[in-house]
Amino acid sequence: MQLRYSFRLYPGDGQRTALARAFGCARVVYNDALRARQTARGEGMPFPKAGDLSKTLITEAKDTPERAWLAEVSAVILQQSLRDLDTAYKNFFDGLKGKRPRVGAPRYKSRKDTRQSVRFTANARWSITPGRKLRLPKIGDVRVKWSRDLPSVPSTVTVVKDSAGRYFASFVVETGPQEALPETTPELGIDLGLGHFAVLSDGTKVAGPRFLRRARKRLKKAQRALSRKEKGSKNRDKARVRVARAHAGVADARREFHHQLSTKLIRENQAVAVEDLAVKGLARTRLAQSVHDAGWSAFVAMLEYKAARYGRTLVKIGRFEPTSQVCSQCGVQDGSKPLHVRVWTCGTCGAVLDRDINAAVNVAKAAGLAVTACRAQVRPGRVPAPRGEAGTHPTPQPSTAR
Repeated sequence: MQLRYSFRLYPGDGQRTALARAFGCARVVYNDALRARQTARGEGMPFPKAGDLSKTLITEAKDTPERAWLAEVSAVILQQSLRDLDTAYKNFFDGLKGKRPRVGAPRYKSRKDTRQSVRFTANARWSITPGRKLRLPKIGDVRVKWSRDLPSVPSTVTVVKDSAGRYFASFVVETGPQEALPETTPELGIDLGLGHFAVLSDGTKVAGPRFLRRARKRLKKAQRALSRKEKGSKNRDKARVRVARAHAGVADARREFHHQLSTKLIRENQAVAVEDLAVKGLARTRLAQSVHDAGWSAFVAMLEYKAARYGRTLVKIGRFEPTSQVCSQCGVQDGSKPLHVRVWTCGTCGAVLDRDINAAVNVAKAAGLAVTACRAQVRPGRVPAPRGEAGTHPTPQPSTAR
């Protein structure tokens, strides 16, 4: 499978200027190609192919005074910009055919977009120097903060400038079956929530860090300062970057939390079961901020690709499974319960159950995993005696009470 590794870049002043030039050239070629296809469609002409657009908008355009500056950047990033447009059109048409979720038609890129990127393939002859710097054509040797080693030789590298003004190098590498972990026996069910981020079927409860709520005061101050700056001024742009950096810090902390927890669960368990939650629907309720702060979809996506990478099994059960209504001890459905009910007693077997742990056990059982209801019963409850064993006699008996 293909994996993407991202590392922080620290370009110098001249390299920042060269990267800005590369971002601009790639954007111009993308917009020129989009305009050419829209014009051909409006005039009823055949859809221009990528090869024809490459010849017209890159090769021949470099010889014109209006586009002579395209020669100042690597031709590979301009070719990749045309490929990005082809991908955008393919996704759009596949959405119309029902092959994938619908997306909008390709749109023009603006120079005011806060996120910019260019991609270098092997044809660009980029390399990693002996001094562990990233050598990019017509940009130079850029300093990289290597947080870990790459598992294999990367095929492409994408240089990204995010909304906070940070630069990253994103490498695409191929991994093989040699990364599969030795088989283990534990199997686990996970119940995702808001009070606790995750409750496991073995009784473990993982607290929700709530990164957005913890940073609310700092974000509010930065956003208020941005609203008071004059539109179009440099001070407003500086304030926008401060807001973007505050949000980026929250997103980075949440992503790190997801990575650490998902890696731990995948390494320690042979099979993991989760519930297929309707995140989009929950995000339209009064719990929207808490749902987005938890980031369930990103966490499940990490579990999915890490399970495939390390030879584990991930099972998703339907969102309509009554995991909170079924007793994990006897399997009897006891009806729906309000959210404020965190502990309930089964009316059939008398088990006193923790709502979240019981749901996690039921998630694992619904996925067909061999788990036990460990710690699902908080304390033993009183079991009602059967009518044939403890009841009044069929015929009245004389009272012996004095």
